[in-house]
Amino acid sequence: MEQSGDTILVADDDPYIGKILNDRLESLGYHVLRSTGGKEALEVLERHDPQLALLDIAMADITGVDVLKEIRRRGRDFPVVMITAYGSIELTVEAMRQGAYDFIPKPFKLDHIVLVVQKAIEQQKLKRKVEILSEETDKRYELLVGKSAKISQAMETAGKAAKAKTTVLLLGESGTGKELFARAIHNWSERKDGSFVAINCAGLSKELLESELFGHEKGAFTGAHQLKKGKVEMAHGGTVFLDEIGDILSEVQAKLLRFLQEREFERVGGTKSIRVDVRIVAATNRNLAAYVQDGRFREDLYHRLNVISLTLPPLRERKEDIPDLAQFFLKRFSLEAKKHFTAITDEALEKLTGYGWPGNVRELANVIEHAVVLGQDGVISVADLPPTISGYDPGTKAESFSYRNAVDNFRRELVSKVLTQNRGNRITAAKTLGLHEKSLIRLIRALRIH
Repeated sequence: MEQSGDTILVADDDPYIGKILNDRLESLGYHVLRSTGGKEALEVLERHDPQLALLDIAMADITGVDVLKEIRRRGRDFPVVMITAYGSIELTVEAMRQGAYDFIPKPFKLDHIVLVVQKAIEQQKLKRKVEILSEETDKRYELLVGKSAKISQAMETAGKAAKAKTTVLLLGESGTGKELFARAIHNWSERKDGSFVAINCAGLSKELLESELFGHEKGAFTGAHQLKKGKVEMAHGGTVFLDEIGDILSEVQAKLLRFLQEREFERVGGTKSIRVDVRIVAATNRNLAAYVQDGRFREDLYHRLNVISLTLPPLRERKEDIPDLAQFFLKRFSLEAKKHFTAITDEALEKLTGYGWPGNVRELANVIEHAVVLGQDGVISVADLPPTISGYDPGTKAESFSYRNAVDNFRRELVSKVLTQNRGNRITAAKTLGLHEKSLIRLIRALRIH
């Protein structure tokens, strides 16, 4: 079985040296790719994607320097360690110009090679983590802000979940900060030094989603010109965040289920099983329980994902947090826009707290950014807010909205409490509430109780 993240190419035309390097590295858990010459090494690189190469600098067919040049020409940036012999100073200097990671003279000590290999792979993993983070969309609100009971409870649950190794399912409307909580769970866990890799499962075809998740081999499909690692493999030792999991295609659900069960997979077009150590955090704004009953989502996959679930409250249910959130965004966007905004007027805050916020925290961030970009003075006023907010009348619309919301909240809390008391048994819960079981099921769906 392929050892993910620990593959080393050893190229040396001396069979004895190649064997002792192979045996020592494999004893330490590395997967070793052997070649007895430079041309064979390049052929191996056509089929594999090692994390490090050990190249003899003076091989009979082509030199290790020529192999290094071709590696860089192909755009491969893994570290290359040159094994040098006496009398090869010119080649050593050329290898330095081509970006060789280190040089090990013959005769060498195996312990020294092991230390160089471990250090190089560790640095490469750190570099890969930085690259992954730089590819992520720049989030404008990567800080948990709020003192309300609901957000405090959600943060407490997230903190407990972070200490476990089980899968976490984040539920809630769009814009409530599910990715933010996923990152917090990662950063509060033992995996905080590993990579956090986010995958949006919505809107991708079966082939693209499978390739994004698990990678593909060269030639697996039209356009697959070279081997590509998937996000799951790149997150080895870290956390994979599966956003919009409710929209995942049915064809991919079976493969994802197998991965969650076994923690191993094959790349698209591949036959080798690759085992990885990752923690899964999934998120959706869909009612997955209803999707299961409708046949749109596999029940076994749902239960695999729903080990620990956490429902994030919409902004309209934590309005006491709006002043703190608005002030946080004001500072952030003022800094980015190189402006000096210090406060928000009471009238503007009244508009902000009275609004219904269908787009939740994400919408609030956009509104404050709008005000900062277009505002002129050091204080945000009603005139700086977009028309949807400045023209909103909290004295009328919000009142009726709050009434409906209060009724739904009361029903949701009552049903949830009775279900908890009856350990999720819907038959006994329905009797307690004086409802028919089918009526209770419809109520659970309508109130989005998980």
